[in-house]
Amino acid sequence: MIRDTIKAETVTAMKAKDKERTAALRLISAKIKDRDIEMRGKDVPDDDAMVIDVLQKMAKQRRESIQMYEDGGREELAAQEKHELAVIEEFLPQQMSEAETKAAIEQIKAETGATSMKDMGKVMGELKARHGTQLDMGRASGWVKESLS
Repeated sequence: MIRDTIKAETVTAMKAKDKERTAALRLISAKIKDRDIEMRGKDVPDDDAMVIDVLQKMAKQRRESIQMYEDGGREELAAQEKHELAVIEEFLPQQMSEAETKAAIEQIKAETGATSMKDMGKVMGELKARHGTQLDMGRASGWVKESLS
């Protein structure tokens, strides 16, 4: 499980006295615990899927922060965010390439009979169900729009 890997990596980083990595791993663990608290009493999906969802959101936040810091000329803060992003991405599954994503979109379009923008929700729902952990859904949304227009 990804959660166990993160715990083991945290211990390893602490023993190696790698303060930046330890801080990033603790941040990840805190976000996962926050999600655990949110999910109390609810039907919890697959644990790895939940952890991946948390990691994807954290990665997206880091990318946005990096962009803002670089636009604002705050390179030292951008560098810190880049380091955290690198640690987060270690635990994410391999992302599908643009070509693989577009092929999956075309396959889903064919299976569902989607032909217009009215069918976008159907295609996006199926895409997320099949490949949600391997995709940046923001970029995939643009490709679905392009494909359906």
